[in-house]
Amino acid sequence: MVLFVIFCPIAAAVLILVGAPARKTALAASALMFAAALFLFGSFGYGQRDFQHVTSFTISPDWRLSFTTGVDGLSLIMVLLATIITLAAVWFAGAIEKYENAFYACLLFISGGAIGAFVSIDLFFFYAFHELALIPTFFLIGIWGTGNRVAAAWKITIYLAIGSFILLLGLILLYQSVEPSSRSFDIRALQAAASMGQIGAEAQRHIYLLLLIGFGILVSLFPFHTWAPEAYASAPAPAAMLHAGVLKKFGVYGFLRLAIPLLPEGARHWSNLLMILLLGNIIYIGLVTIAQKRLDWMLGYSSVMHMGYIFLGIASAGILGVTGAAVLMFAHGLSIALLFALAGELRRRTGTLVFDELGGLSRLMPFAGLAFGFGVFAAIGLPGFANFAGEIMIFFGAFKHGWKMEGFHSFQIATVLALWGVVISTVYMLRAYRKTFMGTMPEQWKDLADLRPALRVPVTLLVGALLCYGFFPQSFVRMVVPTFRTYLTVNR
Repeated sequence: MVLFVIFCPIAAAVLILVGAPARKTALAASALMFAAALFLFGSFGYGQRDFQHVTSFTISPDWRLSFTTGVDGLSLIMVLLATIITLAAVWFAGAIEKYENAFYACLLFISGGAIGAFVSIDLFFFYAFHELALIPTFFLIGIWGTGNRVAAAWKITIYLAIGSFILLLGLILLYQSVEPSSRSFDIRALQAAASMGQIGAEAQRHIYLLLLIGFGILVSLFPFHTWAPEAYASAPAPAAMLHAGVLKKFGVYGFLRLAIPLLPEGARHWSNLLMILLLGNIIYIGLVTIAQKRLDWMLGYSSVMHMGYIFLGIASAGILGVTGAAVLMFAHGLSIALLFALAGELRRRTGTLVFDELGGLSRLMPFAGLAFGFGVFAAIGLPGFANFAGEIMIFFGAFKHGWKMEGFHSFQIATVLALWGVVISTVYMLRAYRKTFMGTMPEQWKDLADLRPALRVPVTLLVGALLCYGFFPQSFVRMVVPTFRTYLTVNR
């Protein structure tokens, strides 16, 4: 079933490229992927820390390279996120004016590559699937984007190529740091080698720094963030949904999968640097977000800002904070995908997303206004949404734990400063909602209609998932905690 979730979108993309009906094929593949993810979710064995549904095919015995896939609590959450957003993005895409088959194929390649990276237990395919997902992003922005789309496509490609190259150096160094007899691309074998102390403290510091920079660029960690807002503002809405909601989570997923369990000494050594960078995401980028005058740019910067919260949970080095980071990865993916979807629909209908040219749209589009309000409430961490559950665990985990420092330590200072990010995000999100849906409506929008019934389905799916896991976050916590219990301490 794990193999099916990986290759279903890839096979559907190939079929579309050779002439299959683009939208029908993509929708069918997305629905099947979502059903398979629900099956995996329903059959998951709680309390088990090992990978489940493992499948392995030997590629090169000499290099100990094999195509190995499986899911644990962390990767299953990401698979569920990817399938939900893929279905919503394909549904929202609608009719494409030019190269429709190529457009839908690119969306499916991104989805398949992201899912393949999340479920790969082998380090080589973990990296290779992510690179597969990056390539279609360039075409989606450069061909079907808006505004200065060509420059944005090249900018995101150059940034992410540099990040991927630095990440590759870190992964190679990680592979070579263990003893020759224990070298393997299997992440489980690397974890066993690390637990026996085969990766020295000095090597951990070098590897961790490379992973921090590589993953940091991919996830738009300050100051490597400038590619993201422009790319998301220029991208078509389905591409922004998939990249911001799913693919960008690869960086933080990689940290949780590799950096924290394999390189604890490196994480401890660079913890102050990471806190400075994540505060740059939360405070500096948050203030920049307030200054934005367009909805699409505001959403792009807000997506960058919220990555700081996830890194705060990762830096806390405790089960409570790291589990909160995993929950917030899922919640942020849903909320930002919802907001980008609605913003894309507004741009398609009005031709503008400038705040001063909008206003009062909730009178004509009550369903869209309600759904956007739900997305805003989720993004600012209102109780009842999954974002709140993730953020509250992150704040308590970072404030309580850190690296077991005595007194009022740096993690507590960082947590207090990060709490101001909640205020900042509340300001710019509510301002965007007021500017777009409340107030005086310009005369030219008097003929706008609300979302048609077909588009309400993916919106309801995203909002429903946010509320479901906001009211019942324990279903995710029970899945994720066993993954981290072996190498993280419990916050009390």
